[in-house]
Amino acid sequence: MSHQLYIDDTPAEVKNAKGVHLITANTPNGQKLHTLLEELAEAYGFEWTTSFLNIMSGEQKTEWVLRLNPNGRIPIIIDNTQSPPFTVMESSAELLYLASIADKDHKFTFDNELEHSEMLQWLFFWHGSGAPYQGQTNHFVRFAKEKVPYGIERYRNETLRVYGVLEIRLSGMCTGEPREYLAGKGKGKYSIADIGTWPWVKGYAFSGFTKEEMEKFPHLLQWIDRIAERPAVKLGISDKYVKK
Repeated sequence: MSHQLYIDDTPAEVKNAKGVHLITANTPNGQKLHTLLEELAEAYGFEWTTSFLNIMSGEQKTEWVLRLNPNGRIPIIIDNTQSPPFTVMESSAELLYLASIADKDHKFTFDNELEHSEMLQWLFFWHGSGAPYQGQTNHFVRFAKEKVPYGIERYRNETLRVYGVLEIRLSGMCTGEPREYLAGKGKGKYSIADIGTWPWVKGYAFSGFTKEEMEKFPHLLQWIDRIAERPAVKLGISDKYVKK
């Protein structure tokens, strides 16, 4: 029953939300959802409501949040158009869910089966092989209570290796044709594969990577700049998604 999702501590703005409701914070994983939602709003007039968590205080580990996502992470989607309300966790699954209910013209996905497979491959590549390494890089470089040289070196090197994989894809090294986006025929098409990857990669400086290190990945840097110019992307990483 739907009431099992909520307890007395659940904020009223979450309990009483209509339509699609996003629970988020302004992190790379949150920015994936912010960006797609802004793209859907621009393309289709899609509407949603938003609540913000203070993840630095550990709010994401409180009972009311765990009822919505047992993993205690953001972002969380609640689809109140379903009865009972349907919750979605894990940012890549959330991108796919939002696309399935709102991207009817496949502006950010593909109706071709093989291109759809490519999109999934690159979306999952970053989810499984990119974000974990860069996240651990952030931890050991910025947040660990003590400096652990082995941890720093391992995760920096793995993140750079993954950047190299993206560079191979975008440079066209194996196909002879440089690409603008990760999935799709020819130069590719902007899709949720890019949306799911870009918020992390654009933060390479936060992770401690220098411009000199990134010069090894010229096509990746061009891809970062290309996506950064999209109006919906600018909104998705803006102060609109900073808890007031």
